Amino acid sequence: MITNTRGFLWSDLETRALLEIWGEADVQSALDGNFRNSHVYRDVACRLAELGFERTPEQCRIRIKGLKRQYYQAREGLKKNGHARKICKYYDEMDRILSCRQGAAGLDGHIAVERPLTPVAGGDGCHQPAAAMAAPPSAGPGRLRSRREADAEEQDDDDDDELESPPRDNFHEDCGECSSYAEHAIKVECPPFAIPLPPAEGFKQINAHTNAPPLLSQAKKSKKRHANLTLDKMMEKFLQQSMDTEEKFYKYEEQRLKIEDKRREAEHARELQMLQMLGQMLAGISSTVSQRSPCIPSSPSQRSNHRSYGDNFSYNSMTTPLSPPLVIERSFSVHKTHSIKEMENIFQLVRNVIPPLTAKKHKGQDGRIGIVGGCQEYTGAPYFAAISALKVGADLSHVFCTKDAATVIKSYSPELIVHPVLDSPDAVHEVEKWLPRLHSVVIGPGLGRDDRLLENAKGIIEKSKLKGIPIIIDADGLWLIAQQPSLIQGYPRAILTPNAMEFSRLYEAMLRDPVDSNDHHGCLLRLSQALGNLTIVQKGERDLISDGEKVLVCSHEGSSRRCGGQGDLLSGSLGVLAHWAFLAGPEKTNGQNPFLVAAFGACSLTRQCNNQAFQKCGRSMTASDMVLEIGAAFNKLFET
Repeated sequence: MITNTRGFLWSDLETRALLEIWGEADVQSALDGNFRNSHVYRDVACRLAELGFERTPEQCRIRIKGLKRQYYQAREGLKKNGHARKICKYYDEMDRILSCRQGAAGLDGHIAVERPLTPVAGGDGCHQPAAAMAAPPSAGPGRLRSRREADAEEQDDDDDDELESPPRDNFHEDCGECSSYAEHAIKVECPPFAIPLPPAEGFKQINAHTNAPPLLSQAKKSKKRHANLTLDKMMEKFLQQSMDTEEKFYKYEEQRLKIEDKRREAEHARELQMLQMLGQMLAGISSTVSQRSPCIPSSPSQRSNHRSYGDNFSYNSMTTPLSPPLVIERSFSVHKTHSIKEMENIFQLVRNVIPPLTAKKHKGQDGRIGIVGGCQEYTGAPYFAAISALKVGADLSHVFCTKDAATVIKSYSPELIVHPVLDSPDAVHEVEKWLPRLHSVVIGPGLGRDDRLLENAKGIIEKSKLKGIPIIIDADGLWLIAQQPSLIQGYPRAILTPNAMEFSRLYEAMLRDPVDSNDHHGCLLRLSQALGNLTIVQKGERDLISDGEKVLVCSHEGSSRRCGGQGDLLSGSLGVLAHWAFLAGPEKTNGQNPFLVAAFGACSLTRQCNNQAFQKCGRSMTASDMVLEIGAAFNKLFET
């Protein structure tokens, strides 16, 4: 492999500065007096840096080596045609420095003779050595001594290069794919005396007297040495990778064992839970048998009182006995669901909070609901929420929307009061003036995600919290809460109505973990607790409702048709029922959370509307068809 210092370009100014430093007497003395000259080139690089040229010692050494090679080639060319400066641009500077250098002869008395390689056709791609080049006898002893000095210096440079440079690829150096042999010459040792040759013979007779096999042997040894170095590095790398792989294996195995331990603990806890439930069932059966006679009412009045006791549903235990003293519970994981009788008791609590219709009431007394949402793209969602509130039983329904959506929403229904203020600069102040007249606020249907609208919605939420108004948040309002959970966290009169995607976004924003698809009840409880025990309605195949302490499951029959706007019907009707439940007080809800009762009623009503509309329209059912069924569905569930 070629080192990363090769191939760098040197400007003329840099090269001349390098030659000035390298030609100084102390540098030449240091080079002559040391077998290892790496520290000398470090000093050269430092001096070069003082002149403003940033070069590494290795770059300086390689540049000097290349200049010396050009100089020696030019000197040989000077004998033939005198064109030395065409071969070496810096011939004069190099000749001045090298002619003054003394005592650079080879240490062992041998002359290092450069032998350029010439390719042999028809071979294995490798190169055979050509004839050696020696100084002609007519050059004289001075010329021979200068030649020895230069070759000895190149031998020192090559030794240093061999020690400092990384091992090169054998196939790159020794095969026919090598790029240039004029630049990387191979040097062999010759006898310590000059070979007498006639001046006319020249290079060809030297080539004839040179013996090729020693070069082949040396090349093979070099190739074998480089191959050994490459194999050693490969083996070292392989052993390191093996150690890393083994370490990763033990790490993953430890993680697997931890997960397995957690799974065993969960199974053990589940088994204990099942055993406890079985013990409770057996104890209940035995107590029923022993107390069967006293439990039978002896008079019609007692039977009436006994039936009324069944309506008092307890949310704390979620399994309070109804008519008989024993209720067999069905358990999914460690959470409890409700039997049909328990759902009927929740329906009764919803019926309790519905205000009666009397002639003494005036307009607005049964509910004034505010819908915050509606922009240019979304005008249907606020309409469905507002009209659903009116259909359920609210007296007035206000829509706070943008200016370009107001006319469209007004054209949908004359019963709606539309305020085109949501995109105005003083939108929060305009809505705040109406808050004292409103009983609940639904934020999110058709809101969109424009920054200005979201900022206004944030201000409306803050003002509503200050006045203690129940807040139902749906659609893009939930996206705002996912970005800023502290906006609603800890407010007990807030109800969130997320679908599966919105629930996942809220859960990850609050708990920093993905939703466990095998534990929907647990995830709902944890999210409600993280938000300060808010009431959350998780819409889905079965609607899950929780306030952080218990989970209600609404599995009322709906249909397999899912149409846009169905969630807006839920949020609008929930706004009315939340006001009624909050107004009724703990006497009508048996001291339980009124927002749980309201949420269960709204989910059941929406499912019943979906079922009735699907029976009439089938696949063509839309949210408008469901709106038409609100009255009949409400009467069927809560009036009879």
